[in-house]
Amino acid sequence: MADLLIELFSEEIPARMQAKAASDLQKLVTDGLVEAGLTYAGAASFATPRRLALSVEGLTAQSKAVREERKGPSVSAPDKAVEGFMRSVGLTKDQLEVREDKKGQVYFAVMQKPGRAAAVIIAEVLEHAVRTFPWPKSMRWGTGTLKWVRPLHSILCILSDEAGAEVVPLKIDGIAAGNTTRGHRFMAPDPFSVTSFEDYEAKLKRAKVVLRSEERQDLIWQDATNQAFAQGLEIVEDRGLLAEVANLVEWPVVLMGTIAEDFLDMPPEVLQTSMKDHQKFFSLRKSKTGRIERFVTVANIETPDNGSTILAGNEKVLFARLSDAKFFWENDLRVAKAGMGEWVDGLKSVTFHNKLGSQADRVERIVALAREIAPVVGADPDEAATAARVAKADLQSEMIYEFPELQGLMGRYYGKAAGLSAEVAAVAEEHYAPLGPSDDVPTAPLSVTVALADKLDTLTGFWAYDEKPTGSKDPFALRRAALGVIRLVIENDLQAPVRVTLLRLIDEHRTKAIGEAHLESLEEISDALERAGLDEQVSKIVDAKTQAFLEEQFAEAREEVLESAKRAFSLLSFFHDRLKVFLKDQGIRHDIIDACIAMPGNDDLTLLVKRAKALSETLKTDDGENLLQGFKRANNILTQAEEKDGVAYEYGADIKFAETDSEKALFTALDAADAKIAPAMAAEDFTTAMTAMAALRGPIDAFFDDVKINADSEIIRRNRLNLLSRIRTICLSVADLTRIEG
Repeated sequence: MADLLIELFSEEIPARMQAKAASDLQKLVTDGLVEAGLTYAGAASFATPRRLALSVEGLTAQSKAVREERKGPSVSAPDKAVEGFMRSVGLTKDQLEVREDKKGQVYFAVMQKPGRAAAVIIAEVLEHAVRTFPWPKSMRWGTGTLKWVRPLHSILCILSDEAGAEVVPLKIDGIAAGNTTRGHRFMAPDPFSVTSFEDYEAKLKRAKVVLRSEERQDLIWQDATNQAFAQGLEIVEDRGLLAEVANLVEWPVVLMGTIAEDFLDMPPEVLQTSMKDHQKFFSLRKSKTGRIERFVTVANIETPDNGSTILAGNEKVLFARLSDAKFFWENDLRVAKAGMGEWVDGLKSVTFHNKLGSQADRVERIVALAREIAPVVGADPDEAATAARVAKADLQSEMIYEFPELQGLMGRYYGKAAGLSAEVAAVAEEHYAPLGPSDDVPTAPLSVTVALADKLDTLTGFWAYDEKPTGSKDPFALRRAALGVIRLVIENDLQAPVRVTLLRLIDEHRTKAIGEAHLESLEEISDALERAGLDEQVSKIVDAKTQAFLEEQFAEAREEVLESAKRAFSLLSFFHDRLKVFLKDQGIRHDIIDACIAMPGNDDLTLLVKRAKALSETLKTDDGENLLQGFKRANNILTQAEEKDGVAYEYGADIKFAETDSEKALFTALDAADAKIAPAMAAEDFTTAMTAMAALRGPIDAFFDDVKINADSEIIRRNRLNLLSRIRTICLSVADLTRIEG
């Protein structure tokens, strides 16, 4: 067994590429070694700005000899077929074997491939890995043919065991592999040789290079935290920035700098964002006030003046950056204090989407929708309209033009400057949430109202013009918007059906597409559709009388509204799909969700989730699981009988025809369950309803054990089938158990 060490030494690799590059190197090399017949005990990859390294432990000394057999054509096959087979295996005819097969005699090729030394295989694999390396961007440097992200200077490739270390013979584009590398560019630039990975890592550290990214991060964080603590400050945690900065240096040197007093009264988020984006600085703040007062930067070199010159240069550049930010902040404050009307009007010139109009058009739709949603959420409609009207005003501010990631947050500051209440100002920031599955969901009524209005308008607008996500493509983040609606509704326990809202919103979007001439027709037809109950079969949405009227008077408009209805149901299905993903992460099976979606009221997401959770918990119990089997047995028997007899057994069973005690007990149990389930479902108490349903397990089991359904008496048979129908009806009133698997 031997250990392999590889290092690819180059000019600075961009920080964002290093982690994936190290992983790619490990995968390319180890996969290639295994495919060539070598095995290994473990592997680890590393990256610094100037090198990619790979350590492979417990590598076999050579690949095993391989004996391969390949079946060829029949002995009686044409000569050309035999010649083609010989070419494919690299053998002559006298080297082939003739064997008996099911269809007669056939040729067989038996090939012996001897094992190869590990060094030979490593050379081939590494050259292939280097020449096919999947850099996001690469180019040729100098006169060679090799493409690399930055000029590649040297290759270290050694195999080491108890006997010592040997260089793997390898040359790529004029660069011969060796056993030497270099340390820090300035503090230890001289080459040195290594004999193993442990020797390599130790000598690198002496040469002012910390090989492991995690170790560089720990050094930076600990030193920055200690320096901040000494000044009575705390570091603003930013793991993404920490990882990036650690990949910019090989020998991290933490330096603390000061921020000019001119800028300390700006919002801390502005200071933090400006220093992070432009300078890669960490922010230090007072824990009590949250005010950012100093910064930490990470140098890549130790200097005789302990970094004073470096800090002076950084502070000078930072002053210029923050001067720009302060200029934007002060200009924006003047507009905000004037009421933000200039920004609101400016949204008219910003296109949201070529079919959905400007940002101002969108804001007006959100305002109208927020007024409707507000009573459901418990917000004041007028306040909701005010909040919605200014929620996106900061998109016109100079600060957001410079730092787009601060949109919403700056709107909160500007709203307060405009004299709005804290609740209304907070909407500017919170209405974007949640942006991801782990983001907090707003709970303030105004924020929930505008967040729902924003996301519903986005979804219905794009759905109206058939701009749906396809496959992995979702350019308008509609999946994220739907999940946002789901979480807002569920986590705030809002009970409001969304289906009629979706239909009406899609109608409104499509009204503009077909012209205002049909507006009155659309309103009348929408009313008719609502009265008809929005049945799932869109063709049956309108009753015959309404349909005849439409055909005579509003044929074209009717088609538009029916198209809107179809799209509303399509969007509702999209919500259901996202809900399945959401609930699956909470441990609820997809078939349980399907069983609940199949029930009436599936557009009330909160009730749908409560039903699914109650059913999931019920089916985890023995009673629930066995009841499911009893229901499926009853449903199968009943379905077969109805198909055979051509009638529906749903007229109600009569206890006077019951012959056995278990049959009579089932009647009693069904009556008791019905008495509990019906009011529980009406009260939306799904747990009670499911518990009452699960209690039927014992009587149903006893009934099937004691009773023969297909009795000799036709009256008794029909009565028992009607009794099965009662079982089916009661169970299906809770959830569509036919959709449950198993």
